[in-house]
Amino acid sequence: MKPMLPSLTFELPNQSDWLYEVKYDGFRAILDWTSSGIQLTSRNGKSLLPQFPEIQDFLLQYEKQFQPFLPLQLDGELVWLENPYKANFAAIQVRGRLKSSKKITEQAESSPCRLMVFDLLSLKGKSLYTTAFHKRKEELIKLFQTTGLAREPGLRNNSLLQPVIAHQNFDELWEKVILYDGEGIVAKQKNSLWEEGKRSLQWLKFKNWKYVTCFVTSYEKTNGYFYVGVYKDKKIVGIGQVLFGFKPEEKQALQQTMKQNMIREDEQFIYVEPAICLEVKYLELYENQLREPHFDRFRFDVEPEQCSYEKFMFGQKNLPNNLEITHPDKPLWDKLEIRKADYILYLREVSPYMLPFLHNRLLTVIRYPHGMFGEAFYQKNCPEYAPEFVQTYLIDGIEYILCNNLKTLIWLGNQIAIEFHVPFQTINSKGPSEIVFDLDPPSQDKFHLAIRAALFIKEVLDQLNLIGFIKTSGNKGLQIYLPLPDGEFTYEDTRMFTSFIAEYLISKDPDSFTIERMKKNRGNRLYVDYVQHGEGKTIVAPYSMRGNQHAGVATPLYWEEVDEKLNPKSFTMQNALARIRKQIDPFKNYQQTKAIQPFTPVLEVLKKGTAKKG
Repeated sequence: MKPMLPSLTFELPNQSDWLYEVKYDGFRAILDWTSSGIQLTSRNGKSLLPQFPEIQDFLLQYEKQFQPFLPLQLDGELVWLENPYKANFAAIQVRGRLKSSKKITEQAESSPCRLMVFDLLSLKGKSLYTTAFHKRKEELIKLFQTTGLAREPGLRNNSLLQPVIAHQNFDELWEKVILYDGEGIVAKQKNSLWEEGKRSLQWLKFKNWKYVTCFVTSYEKTNGYFYVGVYKDKKIVGIGQVLFGFKPEEKQALQQTMKQNMIREDEQFIYVEPAICLEVKYLELYENQLREPHFDRFRFDVEPEQCSYEKFMFGQKNLPNNLEITHPDKPLWDKLEIRKADYILYLREVSPYMLPFLHNRLLTVIRYPHGMFGEAFYQKNCPEYAPEFVQTYLIDGIEYILCNNLKTLIWLGNQIAIEFHVPFQTINSKGPSEIVFDLDPPSQDKFHLAIRAALFIKEVLDQLNLIGFIKTSGNKGLQIYLPLPDGEFTYEDTRMFTSFIAEYLISKDPDSFTIERMKKNRGNRLYVDYVQHGEGKTIVAPYSMRGNQHAGVATPLYWEEVDEKLNPKSFTMQNALARIRKQIDPFKNYQQTKAIQPFTPVLEVLKKGTAKKG
């Protein structure tokens, strides 16, 4: 059966009576589940189950729950999910090419793909093709609810069958797609029917294009492709070929210009020197070539020398529009090859993981205008020259920046704000949104004290059924977080707990830990600063870099990583990026933990103990 297909649009499909879904990039698949078994079929009519057996294995675990709804037919996209808004096209292509059954089984177990379901075509054997789309969607979500499967897409659950949510607001969804570097959006008319094999104008796909300014190097006479490239270290690097997007007169003019200025010709190609510059839009770089390139416009205002590989890399990360990155080659560390461009791209890549911890928090940054080569300074007040998109919040005479979006984060990066420090509460909360223990040993060679303290605290948390998260400070210490529901507790409440933990640590090992505030009286003991957790105090945000010599990053960890082998200097910019690219985000369930953190009963016990002492 041929699936219904959306039509490509270059105009914003922001209209009334339409719904909007994330467009996932994988293999289109129709799932049929009948009394005879499960079939998963590609748009070309091929069975996908031999290549992706994990889908059938997962569904059979829920056979009892699905039985009342069979026969059943679902329409979806088989993907390797990278985040809730993006599927990794390259990863599923690799899976699709595997021939060895052993390797297929290994990959299915270690890195399973998911079927993202966006439509319900039949239920209990009854066809829904002629039912309005929004009603089919309602039935689809009910199906997920009734069977007990995850109701939202994402990596936080192990479900290999996930629903694609229909959103009412285009702008809100588009902002998320941009942030998470997704492929785009599919807009669907609310009352559209499902029409087999038709490419419909009732469904429109709007893609998250990247743009590159490049020059033409050759023309392939047999198929009409124009080959394009950029300069890297004064050498031409080919980045792909473009065919679509030209108006007939534009294509003819380009062909004629190339014939008149060719440097050589053979049976297949016409070659030219770099001279004609184009702007090309594309989805991503796949196997070092532009994927789905489309001609956008001629760039007569650009010289070929300006078409650089570095600008190409920046464009590939899809930085916010109209945001100039100044002096990208500026070195920021004296002994490390980290330029300003590298730092900006780091912020872009970690932004989905970092921004939730900055959202609606009064921001203090440490700026390094000259990198590590000059003096740094703290900045709380938003400067007068800040662009209009930078949100602020006035309190106590200070106009704090709220880093609530990608554009603000990148703008701060361009200001060479290296460290991001935030309070323990949001602007909407009167009390702390988390408890944080800052375990800061007297020196780096005493880091083992931070490890020892963290493991002691973990023992207590486990006994109390509390959920804690741990990260490096980016310097020489560790920091433990206990997320709390916003507005439910006061700093007096949390002080009872932090002082209890401090006393516990000292009772366990008074030679290693102290609450002595005078540095001269601490010796080589780790100072347990339970007073630091208070209103107006700040902590470095997860994934923030630090202005130290090893370019440390405040990196979230798994508790299993906290042992004597842990080295704080190994958590650098490159290490943090590598972890995220491997989908290692130990804080991924942080926000959800707020709702289930059992802190109230612990606090009640502490209050009773305090009352007895009184």
